[in-house]
Amino acid sequence: MTKKDGTTPTIQVLERMFMLLDVLAAHQDPVSLKQISEHTGLHPSTAHRILNDLAVGRFVDRPEAGSYRLGMRLLELGNLVKARLDVRDAALAPMRELHKLTHQPVNLSVRQGDEIVYIERTYSERSGMQVVRAVGGRAPLHLTSVGKLFLAHDDPQRVRAYATRTGLAGHTRNSITDMPLLERELARVRQTEIARDNEELELGVRCMAAPIYDDQARLVAGLSISAPADRLEEGWIDRLRETARQISLSLGYRGNV
Repeated sequence: MTKKDGTTPTIQVLERMFMLLDVLAAHQDPVSLKQISEHTGLHPSTAHRILNDLAVGRFVDRPEAGSYRLGMRLLELGNLVKARLDVRDAALAPMRELHKLTHQPVNLSVRQGDEIVYIERTYSERSGMQVVRAVGGRAPLHLTSVGKLFLAHDDPQRVRAYATRTGLAGHTRNSITDMPLLERELARVRQTEIARDNEELELGVRCMAAPIYDDQARLVAGLSISAPADRLEEGWIDRLRETARQISLSLGYRGNV
């Protein structure tokens, strides 16, 4: 359904939602529904309905009845965006150097829920491998080298919850779809701080990944090398580790990588 002014109800609700968030952002203290209504021109019942929906998603908090403030979900999302931007800026030059050495795609990925998201990639046509997952692409954690890094940093209960949610669905005959096998794989990752994808996401493609940490010693991203299965060289591991270490140090990490 389209209104006379050409907007749809959905777009109108989004516009009102943004208006409400802007009002809350302009105030350090909680804002009453009456004030919000006056600032936005929205009827109190309309503002109340939208604010309640935002509260369900934790975009808005209600510290007490009838007052609202911005919610923690916005902080979480903001920190996620900040981490991605910072990691990408710090990683780009080292990734290019690693690519010069390997002549294979070098990927930078972060976790989002039960998937990894590719946020940067350096590659050339000479790699001999078709780049299937471009920047912005996603893949399940348990089928990717970087995803295994993140799972290895989770406690066992969270890993089991992940397995329950996803069913550990496989993409190839090499995919790990069995919980005991996954647990053994993650134990190896914890021991070596290197994770691998042995044609588990795509047949004919193998990957190895090293972790990237921030100034709070949190795992924020993974750096991986992808190559045709017969071209991935074990000799690249040390350089992969060192490149990930350089990126971590540039983010303020001071631990032993």
